[in-house]
Amino acid sequence: MSCAVEVGGRRAAFRAASRRILWILACAGLVGAMLTHTLAQNAPETAGRWNVAAAGAVGDGKTDNTAIFQKLLDEAGRAGGGVVEIPAGQFRINGTLSIPKCVTLQGTYRVPPTDPRLKNEPLSGTVLLAFAGRGKEDGPPFIRLAGNNAVVAGIVVLYPEWKQTDVPPVPYPPCVYSQDTENVGVLDCCFMNPYEAIKFIRAHRHLVRNVTGYPSKRGIYVDECYDIGHIENVHFWPFGVAYDPNDPYCLWVNTQGVAFELARTDWHYVFNTFCFGYGVGYKFSESRAGSTNGNFLGIGADSCRRAVLVEQAQPPGLLITNGEFVGRWSSTDSVCLEIGPKVEGKVSLTNCSFWGPIDRCVWMRSPNGQFTANACHFVHWDNRAVGAPCIQLDAGRAIVQGSTFNQEGTHVQVNEQVVSAILMGNQASGGFHVENRAGKRTQAALNETDNIDWTPEARAHYRIDVGAEGDGRYLRQWHGRENVGGRTMRWSAGGSRLILPVAAGRPYRLTLEMNVPDAAAVPDAGIYLDGKRIAVIEKGASRVTGEIPAAKSERIVLEVRCRGWVPKQVIAGSNDERVLGIQLFTVTMRASGAGERLFLANTGKWLR
Repeated sequence: MSCAVEVGGRRAAFRAASRRILWILACAGLVGAMLTHTLAQNAPETAGRWNVAAAGAVGDGKTDNTAIFQKLLDEAGRAGGGVVEIPAGQFRINGTLSIPKCVTLQGTYRVPPTDPRLKNEPLSGTVLLAFAGRGKEDGPPFIRLAGNNAVVAGIVVLYPEWKQTDVPPVPYPPCVYSQDTENVGVLDCCFMNPYEAIKFIRAHRHLVRNVTGYPSKRGIYVDECYDIGHIENVHFWPFGVAYDPNDPYCLWVNTQGVAFELARTDWHYVFNTFCFGYGVGYKFSESRAGSTNGNFLGIGADSCRRAVLVEQAQPPGLLITNGEFVGRWSSTDSVCLEIGPKVEGKVSLTNCSFWGPIDRCVWMRSPNGQFTANACHFVHWDNRAVGAPCIQLDAGRAIVQGSTFNQEGTHVQVNEQVVSAILMGNQASGGFHVENRAGKRTQAALNETDNIDWTPEARAHYRIDVGAEGDGRYLRQWHGRENVGGRTMRWSAGGSRLILPVAAGRPYRLTLEMNVPDAAAVPDAGIYLDGKRIAVIEKGASRVTGEIPAAKSERIVLEVRCRGWVPKQVIAGSNDERVLGIQLFTVTMRASGAGERLFLANTGKWLR
């Protein structure tokens, strides 16, 4: 009985304690609710929304709406912030606009606009027509993000007085500008044809997202951003322009314009951006405040004379991943990545790809900088056919590892002033080829070697099919592969050479299958060895033979000399501006006393 009483007493005490706890929690909840109600009663009103059309703005493309827009922006600013809405229409703005703190100027777009005129449609959605500042690059900006958290979003800006025939383009002030602010934004906008689209000075933690357009002088410029700015999903492409690489306006932008430029920025983030048709795609410059470091993921530059130009970088470096870089269409001097002589920081590439009309993919010039390429893919280079290397290292330190090279030729040139070059684990068509002028300061290991097995019998009698895969081992300064009438070939260029294996001490007979246009024939045309002509090239020749005396080494260098000619100047209707010479189809080398078996030097297989 005593046990039962004791247990019952404990249960009663527990129930009483539970009721007291519930009463305390209920009281706390009531007090909390009362406190919340009191705070809500005393809190300021939630910022509202304003509509420019309701205030009398007219989107007819003719009526000046500057005063109405600014009036509502100021009202929103005095109210503590809000959204000034712009409906669809073409709203003429003769003056400039200033967006106060915590105010958003919002159009109809919720995605980055493109150019509807590509489909012969009129501009739709929210369009602002900008007129102020023509001819005054340093004048007041069209839109100033004047306070913290000021935002412009969902609009198209068009400069109606712009003309594609104005070359150089007429200057204007920046379209959107902000200075000495924090957390400003440019979202879902298209800047159709400004001189300069966005310029930020000391605009910390800014956000530029979902922006399109074709600014002529410069797309985005950032300086003195000391707290991580973000630029995301920006696409600068010839919207609103009839693009032709030789059109005077397009040529100006394609040689003078800059899509993205960063000066002093501390750990900037640039993601999924693209530009087409600029002199420089991504420029890393230096202002009085300094230079850039940052993270660049998924950046692309097509048809740019310099896809990436690094004039300076902070010691933490520029980290570039998944980049896509293409030389300027129709150019002969494009370099995808140029690292200038003053650079002190590191430039690091990972999983980047290079292709198109490129002279050199990478040009490293800095004695104090460092360049690294890891898991990159190099498709094209030497489009002038002058023997340019894919990667030219003039100075400083460099590491190239785990990368692939899609054509034969010189893959890396290491010049005398290089402090250290480490080249490891690279694969290349025809074997990884390094031109080393830095001696033991260059270290190369585990790179793909040439798979051609040059036995004594192979050296005695072989053929090279010019223009077929594998011919680049033996050619220097030739134009790219072509197919004519079912046969592969290449055109010679100025200074074209043949690098041919031989068996030391044996004379050879050289046979070339070729086509010699009339324009290429001159009295001294021929094949030269050590400055002496061993075979004559005559007009209309299809086969040329020559005798090669016994050599002391296992390789000889032959030079092809003829007159250079330009098809555009000779052939009616041709737009080919290359300097050509002769067409070469095959090269056959046969040593004295060689048998009938013929070795195909392109593949390393025997033909018979």
